[in-house]
Amino acid sequence: MPVFELVIALLLVGAILSAVARRIQVPYPALLALAGAALALLPNVPSVTLDPRLALTLLVAPVLLDAAFDSSPRDLKQNWRAVTSLALVAVSLTVAAVAFVARWLVPTLPWPAAIALGAIVAPPDAAAATAVLRQLRAPHRVFVILEGESLFNDATALLIYRLAVTTAVTGTFSGWRAIPLLVVVTLGSIVLGAVLSRLILLVTPRIHDVPISVIVQFLSTFAVWMIADWLGLSAIITMVVFAILVARTAPDLMPARVRIPSYAVWEVAVFVLNVLAFILIGLQLRPILDRLSRAELITYAAVAAAVCGVVILVRIAWVMVYTAVARWVAGRRSRRAATPYWVPPVRGAIVVAWCGMRGIVTIATALALPSGFPNRDLILFTAFCVVLVTLVVQGMTVSPLMRGLDLQADDTVEREVRLARAETARAGLDAVNGVQTGDDMVALLRRKYETRIGRAESGAGPLEPEGDGGPGAGYAAAQQRAHQAERRMLSDLRARGVIGDDAFHRVEEELDWAEVTAEAMTRRE
Repeated sequence: MPVFELVIALLLVGAILSAVARRIQVPYPALLALAGAALALLPNVPSVTLDPRLALTLLVAPVLLDAAFDSSPRDLKQNWRAVTSLALVAVSLTVAAVAFVARWLVPTLPWPAAIALGAIVAPPDAAAATAVLRQLRAPHRVFVILEGESLFNDATALLIYRLAVTTAVTGTFSGWRAIPLLVVVTLGSIVLGAVLSRLILLVTPRIHDVPISVIVQFLSTFAVWMIADWLGLSAIITMVVFAILVARTAPDLMPARVRIPSYAVWEVAVFVLNVLAFILIGLQLRPILDRLSRAELITYAAVAAAVCGVVILVRIAWVMVYTAVARWVAGRRSRRAATPYWVPPVRGAIVVAWCGMRGIVTIATALALPSGFPNRDLILFTAFCVVLVTLVVQGMTVSPLMRGLDLQADDTVEREVRLARAETARAGLDAVNGVQTGDDMVALLRRKYETRIGRAESGAGPLEPEGDGGPGAGYAAAQQRAHQAERRMLSDLRARGVIGDDAFHRVEEELDWAEVTAEAMTRRE
């Protein structure tokens, strides 16, 4: 079967598996991993060779930007200790442990290759965990820690990966030169991300056509990654900084009728890339399995099983040690502080420790290894086994673990959403009250905003967008003025840290649909 037809068929299968995963409350990447494994075992599957540099750019850049765009700097700042401990310490410990175990089992494996293997399997894919945790309404801090970890653990792992691959290819390594190089790369990546974000924000307000806007968004995403890579900087850090800074300003520059379809396209694109990643790994594994003898397959399976155990146990051990130390420190400081310190709950720590599923970054970095890299087949095979085991074993047991721990959800985001709805409605009402007119339709608009304030304060949901029939010029002008006031208030609430990005995007979507509906009614008249 031609590759194109195979890809189309598996995209359909991916859509079906995603629907099934949502119904049984497991991360859809877990079912995709099983599909990729089945594909690798099918006979007569075509072989596909993907350019190593293309693998990271195509599969990681859009997914990382999408995750970073939705992240909340306020929430990350509040939980920076936990996020940093996972992104730096846990990843580094995992890399070291995997490298030692791999070398112990395969003494002929060069140290750079062993470290590269550790860097490939070290970063968890928190998107898989949050996919199911959102369905289970886990505490907000668990979401923040897992999402924050996913942004920065990739940078740590890929910096180590880059040094290991360079050492393996060139045969030279200097620790004294590597440390200042990492500092320069990190700082340079932050500066580049900030500069590129300013450039794209100059272009954004000038684009009002939906197809062009979407194309520019994707082109800028790949451009940011390729520019950072070309300059020898960290594409991961550059992309995270770029996305976070763009997310702070872009909502004020992009009209609602452009933003709504743009978000929908990005959601589909991220799903398609996840499906393609598992398709590609399956197509890569088939020729590897064909080349292996029975003895080699046993060796490969033993290494993969050992590495799977290491990545799971190291994460659990570190999270529990960090939690114990954090609780001890918080207890000592709380006795001296005027306000008590937040103490990490043990049940929440258990969920974070278990949510170490590997995903698209592990697959992409494995595929990105040069074709002549030492023990490439072993590394690729082991990486896929780690992804498969962690997604299936851990991913499919998160739901019963949550129920067994009886971990209660909090209303942090809902409370902020209610506050944002009330404050934006008040801003809209103030704007309408500033319109000096006796138009009956404007009076109706005032009553609608008063109703919205009452519903928000009582905890009811938003009003469904609807037209009022026959709006005049005065009504349209008052409504536009109200929408602008609501936007300013919503942005101000986020800028002052009153609400986080989760609440911001929820209310932003409600305002977008209300604005689009109002524009459609005005044009119809």
